[in-house]
Amino acid sequence: MRIGILGPLEVRADEGSVEVGGARLRALLTLLALDPGALLPAERIIDALWEDAVPRGAPNALQSLVSRLRAAIGRAAVESRSGAYRLVLPRERVDAHDFEARVAAARRAGDPAARSAGLREALALWRGPALADAAGLRFAGAPAARLDALRRAALEERIDADLALGRHDEVIPELRALAAGDPLREPVTALLMRALYAAGHQAEALTRYEEAKRALADGLGVDPSPELAAVHLAVLRRDPALAARPAPAPAPARPESAMGNLSAPLTSFIGRGADLERVGALLAGARLVTLTGPGGAGKTRLSVEAARRHGAAPDGAWLVELAPVTDPAEVPAAVLTALGLRDTPQPLPGQRAAPSDPADRVVAALSGRRMLLVLDNCEHLLDASARLADRVLAGCPGVRILATSREPLGITGETLWTVGPLEAPPPSASPEEALARPAVRLLADRAAAVSPGFAVTGANVAPVVRICRALDGIPLAIELAAARLRAMTPAQVADRLDDRFRLLTAGSRTALPRHRTLRAVVAWSWDLLDGPERVLCRRLAAFPGGATLESAEQVCAGPGLARADVLDALTALVDKSLVTVVGADGEPRYRMLETIRAYGAERLAEAGEDEAVRRAHADRLVALAEEAEPHLHRAEQLEWLRRLTAEHDNISAALRWTIAAGDAATAVRFCAALGWYWFLRGELRDGAEHLERILPLPGVPDDETTALALALGAMASLDNQLDGDRVLGWLDRARALCAGRDPAGLHPVLRLMLTTFDMYTVGWDDTTAVGIDGLLDDPDPWVRGLASFIRGQIAHNFGWAGRVQDDCDRALAAFREAGDRWGLSFTLAAQAEIAGRDGDHRRSAALYEEALRLNAELGGGTAALVHVHMKLANALDLIGERERGEALLLAAADGVEAARRPEEAAAVHYQLGEFARRSGDGAEALRRLSRADELTRGLPGPPQFRAMVLCSRAQLDMATGAMDEAAARLDEAVRGAAEARDHPILSYVLAGVAERSRLLGDPERAAVLLGTADGLRGGPDLSLPDVLAIKAAVRDALGEPAYTAAYERGTARTFDAVVDEFGLERPPPSTMHRPPGAA
Repeated sequence: MRIGILGPLEVRADEGSVEVGGARLRALLTLLALDPGALLPAERIIDALWEDAVPRGAPNALQSLVSRLRAAIGRAAVESRSGAYRLVLPRERVDAHDFEARVAAARRAGDPAARSAGLREALALWRGPALADAAGLRFAGAPAARLDALRRAALEERIDADLALGRHDEVIPELRALAAGDPLREPVTALLMRALYAAGHQAEALTRYEEAKRALADGLGVDPSPELAAVHLAVLRRDPALAARPAPAPAPARPESAMGNLSAPLTSFIGRGADLERVGALLAGARLVTLTGPGGAGKTRLSVEAARRHGAAPDGAWLVELAPVTDPAEVPAAVLTALGLRDTPQPLPGQRAAPSDPADRVVAALSGRRMLLVLDNCEHLLDASARLADRVLAGCPGVRILATSREPLGITGETLWTVGPLEAPPPSASPEEALARPAVRLLADRAAAVSPGFAVTGANVAPVVRICRALDGIPLAIELAAARLRAMTPAQVADRLDDRFRLLTAGSRTALPRHRTLRAVVAWSWDLLDGPERVLCRRLAAFPGGATLESAEQVCAGPGLARADVLDALTALVDKSLVTVVGADGEPRYRMLETIRAYGAERLAEAGEDEAVRRAHADRLVALAEEAEPHLHRAEQLEWLRRLTAEHDNISAALRWTIAAGDAATAVRFCAALGWYWFLRGELRDGAEHLERILPLPGVPDDETTALALALGAMASLDNQLDGDRVLGWLDRARALCAGRDPAGLHPVLRLMLTTFDMYTVGWDDTTAVGIDGLLDDPDPWVRGLASFIRGQIAHNFGWAGRVQDDCDRALAAFREAGDRWGLSFTLAAQAEIAGRDGDHRRSAALYEEALRLNAELGGGTAALVHVHMKLANALDLIGERERGEALLLAAADGVEAARRPEEAAAVHYQLGEFARRSGDGAEALRRLSRADELTRGLPGPPQFRAMVLCSRAQLDMATGAMDEAAARLDEAVRGAAEARDHPILSYVLAGVAERSRLLGDPERAAVLLGTADGLRGGPDLSLPDVLAIKAAVRDALGEPAYTAAYERGTARTFDAVVDEFGLERPPPSTMHRPPGAA
């Protein structure tokens, strides 16, 4: 795909032009195309597109625009990440950036013919005013002006090159037109005067000068510039240089003296466009630029490409390969050898004899030259390289140095650029999304070279992505993996990366020895470390998620490394590109690339320290989790969630190690401390699976910690509809461990769960009610809040509408006192549902939005979040903001599809299908609802959501006269809602059954069913437009008196009566009891 913004917006793909409709949509693409690959925050985009008229719900409006743009140019072309968006497209595929690159390349050409041709090609990219589709928007003003100024300059330079080629007659008409359009532009007047004089029109040239002089005086009150006055004087004097024809091209000089010694590239250069541009900019302003980064990151290749494109080096760019040099004293000699001057010493300026000192000889050889010196691989000769660079910079003002090193040279004037890994795609990327990332493009390119026909497809994209991610996006490692694809499949390579050092050994025979295998790459860096640095490097391998300084000091200090020396050793590892620093704005974390960590883990095992270090690591992490746990229910929960999330990978590794080591006591402590954290992150299933592996181990303690772990694991199993017998067993064991203990002294979660789980085991009865009610006066506000919330949900489920609002109000007050955003979020969502049921849809939407805002602060990890999006979208539809609701759902779809969460994806498809059905778009409704049906079929989880999907599908069936199909879906929906004992969902399904009865000519039964639905729900629900429409149709068919009578008969019917009518097996009677005093 190519995008044009040098004129009206133009998008072209292989199959032809792509239509992008709508002024704001075209402005959005123009904005993204100004900086392809860069993440633009949503707030900046909103300000740019709407300026002073930002609409309410602007983020949702932007999401809608992005969705439309993806539909037009391809989903993978626009990426969203952390509240920002970017255009996934190489810069050269946007004409504005292509234009700038072509102009820069033409300017570097020494030959006027090449310069003219290059500039002509660049100017041909223009089709009209720059950024035409964003004209009038403030964001476009500065870049459009800059591009236009560059176009004018390029045009004048092209004409200047044409004049140097003797094309005077050809350019005069063009120059006359330019001068007429802008009589104050002096460079154009100067060019026109030169052309006229060379063509024999001296008088007109002088006249042009006088006209320009008057125009400048009248328009600006200034005299002509010295440059224009000099041309005027040359014309008056008939300067022969003005009419000179181009001299014959000189004989080519020796290649090494004119062009340096850079070899031609053998492979394509992939994924470093931004680095290349930045390094070029740094070289333009600094005389010493050092590229740092880990081994295999591509520093050498980048330096050579940057040197090749460096235009300000008339005496060439020269590469000095220092990797083979072992003696620091030989560094100057290596430079002289690269320059071809080792045997031809030259005197220093002002001296007759050539110096004998090799460094002085380098300075003498480079004195007076304007060139770029590339010192490659300085890390093992750091002091010698630094000394020589300092000498050259001081004694050779025309020389610039580009160095590569795993560690900075550390001298005055040095500018650093870190060469990091290539970007790899997320784990679930499609082939298109994967190929938009340079790591995958590199793998695909190198694999195709050894295995013609290789391509990234839907069948192999997952292992290809695994390879690139496992290898940290390091180019050399990826190339070594690509070489294996000659004889292996991507899946086979990916599966063997646990033994990466044995696998990745097929480097080029012409490469340096340290680049032929992955092990050699890392070993080269390891060998440059001193003793304490090696100790720290191997012990840091225990931290897959990186370490804070405090953690590194606590876990890694010991024999061979004093705690006081950890910081210095850590700083050295950072300087040597073995450790990177992330999160420097907050608490810095020190992280290793996975390949370096794997090498360190081998050295850790060799040193016999593996068990001791991993034990210290586990002790550190479990202590942190236990310290964090009580804060997760309080106002400071965000800070502790952030800390635990930063340690997520470390915690997972430590927990797996404790289980593998048979340390049941520590493993149980992890599960008890992390259970609520896993809940907030939506990882309860993982917690339950950990617990299932721990409980059979010997040494599980019989204490409250184990009881808490069991209770949280049972909650996880219930939430995911896992093995019911296992849940009951865990609950029984938790109860037994708590028997005889004072309930007031138990952990808050235990006090809650051991009471509320009675609902799942013995149903709702007087004992259960008393247990819940007894928690309403708990001293812990979080316990009071959750108990009130649970009571409210029970009341809602059984249709006791009078109780729901009171319970929610109590819950809200208690959660506010505790400061728990999770409780506030879900209570506000419950209140939003009440407001919608009562017909206050605007308040309902506001409450849902507040609930989502609070949940977003927590990271939005809870499973019910997408259902809140669904309900908010419905509320927005009911207040006339369907487009905003659709945008919200489409944005949610991005996340759930990427995370491959089928139930949540089904919820999005369901609500979008409902929107389409209400709008009369049967085809789109069928597509969406069929997808929701497919996703929910056979899924573990509550059956009531599938009942809603089936009911909506039945509505479509009935609209097309497929009454038998509708009946089958409705029967299954009734069965699912009844099995779940969910009164509101059963009520919704009964309304669908009522509609079928009406269509089959039995409006009286329809009215009875509608009454039954409202009776079970506790009253009518004004947030369900379909149900309201069915009621109106049935009322019209029967007339008001008959409708009212049948409806009232229905309201008296019970849940049992419905179950019997549909021939279903009743749930256990105890689950159907109403609590005492329920209205």
